[in-house]
Amino acid sequence: MEIPGGRRRGACSAGPEGQPAPEARVHFRVARFIMEAGVKLGMRSIPIATACTIYHKFFCDTNLDAYDPYLIAVSSIYSAGKAEKQHLRTHDIINVSNRYFHPSGEPLELDSRFWELRDSIVQCELLMLRVLRFQVSFQHPHKYLLHYLVSLKNWLNRHSWQRTPVAVTAWALLRDSYHGGLCLRFQAQHIAVAVLYLALQVYGVEVPAEVKAEKPWWQVFGDDLTKPIIDNIVSDLIQIYTMDTEIP
Repeated sequence: MEIPGGRRRGACSAGPEGQPAPEARVHFRVARFIMEAGVKLGMRSIPIATACTIYHKFFCDTNLDAYDPYLIAVSSIYSAGKAEKQHLRTHDIINVSNRYFHPSGEPLELDSRFWELRDSIVQCELLMLRVLRFQVSFQHPHKYLLHYLVSLKNWLNRHSWQRTPVAVTAWALLRDSYHGGLCLRFQAQHIAVAVLYLALQVYGVEVPAEVKAEKPWWQVFGDDLTKPIIDNIVSDLIQIYTMDTEIP
């Protein structure tokens, strides 16, 4: 699980002129691994989001050259399962991870190598917890997005809502946002509004009576939310999808 070398900065860093930092592609690949492994392990959406957040937060405070990102990722999955009350067996995590990197390989035997991997995960989790000061509980945008979708459904006419997959798209955008560090740079409520805003823009859906309203619909969900904040979140999402097209 070695990653090509190069100058590495924290996961929260940004590259020049708003471009992704050089290590962003590494974090994108590793976050994709967390999500795919989480699905195979039967993890719910919130524990997967927590695992991604733990991973990104760890590399905000550390140097990518100093740690194997995939070991950090596996330990993040293990820690998130405990934090979100969806406990996972290390045996299952190791086998799913091994199958991810060796699709045609056999499940690992319970030999010395397996126990070394297990000990590495447990020790790495302890290291992560110390780096993160044992703060592995996060406020995710999911509950806010659910509330906003219900409100928006009541505002739109039934035909507009049923003929466009706004809700499905918003949830997909939120899931994909965890490929990067948006969850650390922006408030959960703001991310929820931004993915909903982008989903509406994608399908050209307009919120009724917005032109005559005293303030835009998205500001109803947060007085401290501004258009530049939404634009920044959308811009970061677009960068994530750009990387998705560039990374095999």
